[in-house]
Amino acid sequence: MSFFKRLKEKLTGNPTEEEKVVAAINEEEAAEQKQDEATEPAQIEATVDEMEKVEEVSETETSIETETPVAIEEQEQQEVQEVAIVEEPVKEKKPSAWSITQKFKAGLEKTRNSFTSKVNDLVARYRKVDEDFFEELEDLLLQADVGFETVMELMDKLRFEVQRKNIKDTNGIQTIISEKLVEIYEQGEEDLIDLNMQPKGELTVILFVGVNGVGKTTTIGKLAHRLKSQGKTVVLAAGDTFRAGAIDQLQVWGDRVGCEVIKQSEGSDPAAVMYDAIRAAKNRNADVLICDTAGRLQNKVNLMNELEKVHRVISREVPNAPHEVLLALDATTGQNALVQAQTFKEATNVTGIVLTKLDGTAKGGIVLAIRNKLHIPVKFVGLGEKMDDLQPFDAERYVYGLFADGLDKELQNNGD
Repeated sequence: MSFFKRLKEKLTGNPTEEEKVVAAINEEEAAEQKQDEATEPAQIEATVDEMEKVEEVSETETSIETETPVAIEEQEQQEVQEVAIVEEPVKEKKPSAWSITQKFKAGLEKTRNSFTSKVNDLVARYRKVDEDFFEELEDLLLQADVGFETVMELMDKLRFEVQRKNIKDTNGIQTIISEKLVEIYEQGEEDLIDLNMQPKGELTVILFVGVNGVGKTTTIGKLAHRLKSQGKTVVLAAGDTFRAGAIDQLQVWGDRVGCEVIKQSEGSDPAAVMYDAIRAAKNRNADVLICDTAGRLQNKVNLMNELEKVHRVISREVPNAPHEVLLALDATTGQNALVQAQTFKEATNVTGIVLTKLDGTAKGGIVLAIRNKLHIPVKFVGLGEKMDDLQPFDAERYVYGLFADGLDKELQNNGD
């Protein structure tokens, strides 16, 4: 499937399925309305007949009986309205494909304004695709923290594609750039964003690592909210016992999303907290245990040793756990995030990246650099401060967020 077809699907969702659902709801509501309209006159007539019979028996009873159905009817209508008012907010709409794509577009606005606007200017200045055009494009990609190796690979692919298709002008070049960026990220792999969730009835353990200040605890809270909305029972483990306030911060998130937090006093052994948390999660038949960890000790060696100890305790209590080791990285730090990722990868078996604060940086290209250099998938990205702004990473939506303005025009003119 072409890049444009995949992108259109994610921009619009699956029209046939959505239309079927909407049509079914509309038909059901219409049928209910017709049924109400058909039964209402009959009910009124029956009520009138009944009231007439009652009048013949006694005038006193008539007054009572005639007032009662009206009072009951008014009460029932009021109760129905109250229930409708109460039930309406409870119905949680699943985010549409379009709304999710718009989150990526809005979240990458800063990167798009700085990086893509320059690409647009470049395309406008160069009517012809030549070596000068490639050199300037290379500089722009490096400024967006796409990474040297990724940029070199992208430029080779672009030159080959331009030559293969005999492309002379810059019209449509953003589409080719977008498609090649997606190819570089995916590298033929599928289901990169899926968490390694265990079968129903078994405990899934997710270990979070990362330095202080990257938004690790907040991300844990948002992920817990996401899993709870999927019907899973989630327990949190306050394993960051060294940072002042870390336990309280996680407790606040636990209260906010409705998850139990297993904790000990500040300065306790993190491995002991994990042991207690696993036992508690098993006793409560929890589906998921999300573990917070320290982000800084006296030095890097101590921190990594502590993480290895925590890892050993978890794997001893739950075979093959932790099932995910997610590294939280702050996107605003650019290339420093890449250095952190390399350090943690050496100490722990990092299975995925959660890139926070992507909406707050003009260097959103770091996503590609991390994936291409470390071969670790970015599983989630933070696109804002709201509870549902933690989104599974999607390469097409990400690239669309980078080139939205240009791609929107090309999508309109593309017949695929």
